[in-house]
Amino acid sequence: MVELPFGPADGDVRFTDRHDAGRRLAARLADLRDENPVVVGIPRGGIPVAVEVARALEAPLDIVVVRKVGAPENPEYAIGALAEDDVSVIDQEAVRALGLSAAELDAVLARAQRELAERLARYEATRRRLAVAGRTVLLVDDGLATGRSAQAAARSLRKRGASRVILAVPVAAPQSARSSREWADDVVCVETPENMWAIGFWYEDFSPTSDEEVTALLAQRGGDLAREVAIEAAPGCVLSGDLAAPRGGRARGVVAFAHGSGSSRLSPRNRQVATVLNEAGFATLLFDLLTPREEVDRANVFDIPLLAQRLVAATHWLRRQPETARLALGYFGASTGSAAALLAAAELGAVVGAVVSRGGRPDLAQPRLGEVLAPVLLIVGGADADVLELNREAQRQLRCESELTVVPGATHLFEEPGALDRVAGLAVDWFTRHLRNGASPPEAGPVTPA
Repeated sequence: MVELPFGPADGDVRFTDRHDAGRRLAARLADLRDENPVVVGIPRGGIPVAVEVARALEAPLDIVVVRKVGAPENPEYAIGALAEDDVSVIDQEAVRALGLSAAELDAVLARAQRELAERLARYEATRRRLAVAGRTVLLVDDGLATGRSAQAAARSLRKRGASRVILAVPVAAPQSARSSREWADDVVCVETPENMWAIGFWYEDFSPTSDEEVTALLAQRGGDLAREVAIEAAPGCVLSGDLAAPRGGRARGVVAFAHGSGSSRLSPRNRQVATVLNEAGFATLLFDLLTPREEVDRANVFDIPLLAQRLVAATHWLRRQPETARLALGYFGASTGSAAALLAAAELGAVVGAVVSRGGRPDLAQPRLGEVLAPVLLIVGGADADVLELNREAQRQLRCESELTVVPGATHLFEEPGALDRVAGLAVDWFTRHLRNGASPPEAGPVTPA
């Protein structure tokens, strides 16, 4: 071992390389395995560490691309960091201490932005951007010095909908680890030496990680569960979504979710049901029925024909994706989303193999209920009296196979212990019975307004 004039002293832990550091870090994170986390590494040096964590926890792996913002006269001195999703973290005290003018700051930011874009382009061909919305994310790097890059990465993950961000590093400066708790839900470190000096001093081998190594490591961890998608519903109208496929083989079918009023693809209740469907072998698509701008107008939230058009657009999109093009299709609707699902099913006929409604408002699709061909399961809480009566009346108007199942004691949102588990189990049973893969169904057409 090379003796250093400063850095680790005799008896201090030193990592052989980044892979060794990742394995030691993974041991500290073992208790999080049951949370089904997503591991996200910061390229380049954080990826070998993250690969070992993902392997040990049997978790999917993604990256978040970050670029340091260096001072004009000393690029190695970080005054901030940029991350994908238009995130920036700037140390205003450092800017003032350096006496940077607004023009000088704009110049270094522009240079960092170009470098960030170049790095994103390098990984675009091999990267599969995973869905982190509603998930626990383990943000991994090879060490924590100032923490600015990690903070920018965490903000990017928050914008993508991560419910928890846990910063995990092999070695960290104590003050940086403490301050990181202001923007991370938790911080896990193997070592927090009082005199860290530099991250590289804590590794016997701290050779640079190349872009080629990053892409190769990401490829080794392929086949992960979910990816973020963009669905063009109309010219200039792009909807965000998360497409998840089950592990270990071809899916038994694909289920598109239509969320209720005031909700989105991030609905924790729909995500819980989707996770159970994934575990049962079904692919799932959760997507926003409206753009952020459209959501401002509350009338759009209750425009059932418009929501149904968006569901049809998503069906078109699913038919163009290699992994879902030939899968039997089902709809899972909640609240007003159930009406949209039924209206879309009435229009699309044999394209839709089954529909499940959770606490739905099928009465809002009343003019076309008799045209639905797909078998329909209506699930209602026993304590949701008004909605239960609306579902009973709607079932009388359906001409297709249908069942109405009441979950005793459950209210409209199925928040009672075990209620949503019951919904998920019923959905799995219904889709298992009615979705059969085979030849591609007819192409979906436009929705006729109710």
